[in-house]
Amino acid sequence: MAQLSAQRWWIIGAGLVAAALVAVLAIVFTGNTAPAPVATSGSASTRSPSPVPSPTSSTTAAPPSSVSPAPASSAPVATATTSGGAAAAKLSELTVEQKVGQALMVSSPVTGPSADALYALDTLFVGNVFMKGRSTAGQSGIADEVTGILKHVSGSRTAGISPFVATDQEGGLVQIMRGRGFSEMPQAIEQGELPAATLLADATSWGEQLAAVGVNVNLAPVMDTVPSAEFAPQNAPIGAFGREYGYTPEEVSSHGIAFAQGMRAAGVDATVKHFPGLGRATANTDVDADVIDTVTVRNDPYVEPFRDAVKAGVPWLMMSNASYPKIDAANLAPFSRTIVHDMVRGDLGFKGIIVSDDICDAVQVRAVPVSQRGSLPQSRRNHGSVHQ
Repeated sequence: MAQLSAQRWWIIGAGLVAAALVAVLAIVFTGNTAPAPVATSGSASTRSPSPVPSPTSSTTAAPPSSVSPAPASSAPVATATTSGGAAAAKLSELTVEQKVGQALMVSSPVTGPSADALYALDTLFVGNVFMKGRSTAGQSGIADEVTGILKHVSGSRTAGISPFVATDQEGGLVQIMRGRGFSEMPQAIEQGELPAATLLADATSWGEQLAAVGVNVNLAPVMDTVPSAEFAPQNAPIGAFGREYGYTPEEVSSHGIAFAQGMRAAGVDATVKHFPGLGRATANTDVDADVIDTVTVRNDPYVEPFRDAVKAGVPWLMMSNASYPKIDAANLAPFSRTIVHDMVRGDLGFKGIIVSDDICDAVQVRAVPVSQRGSLPQSRRNHGSVHQ
């Protein structure tokens, strides 16, 4: 990772431990989209799907990173129990480098791979890809790009394990894939005005469009609650772009879950983000440092949409990069054992895949050494404006 300082990286699972990889491999082997146990020591991400208004980056080549539930989906809720044995056996065959690669996701432009992406995939055993940027090439053109990049995620480096292929397809300004074969998705605040059953049906169609080009993970829906329409313009990461489903936890839960269930019905894993919430932030972690939520507490009502989504069976959860001093004054969320382990694994009982938001290019994490961004240290103390 240190060599690819200009490349966006995500961490899947919480650490390089067997439990995390068994869960990831179990899902890969069966195509299950339901929660499966992952590491108990959280992760950092970039993704949620999610920032300004969506992940983009210019890189230079690196040397040769409760509520009323939505209508139930007709898709079966799968589990990883039947595949756990096969996954554990496969894990035992992997080298340390291959295990590390399965816990990493690297970005590649949806318009064609960059030198950084090819270097990572061809050299560093990376097992998963995030399609970033913007494309209006439609299903045919984008499918060709996905097929092309996946040729670099195979063979001896990944032991033949199928990769997760993710993108940001929320709607509105955050829709990476467009053109013929892709619907123009409304922004989430407009989706929130639809009946939940209608949104579920629409999301199923949107998910089928992603599946048709080889995407199996959508870094959406946003489950952050913005306090009010009046505050939305001040909420730089979410409200300013209409990425919220509403202004109460109940509205966010019902419609965010409907979106996630529609994705599941189409065979695409949904990712709820950005835990424990970015709806109260006034700065964006992608482009700003010292992004702090001074309000949210551990058992905050605004955490409820995430809890409801976990109960509904969402398979992926993305961490916020912000600081939450009333929960953990010493660490940013993706590096906080209290938030990632105690809250996500403990309070929510989430057994699925935890993924970080951008832990490479995000300004919020710049003070954290690159070599430390994929782990949960025993302690990181405040130094200036960013936690280290």
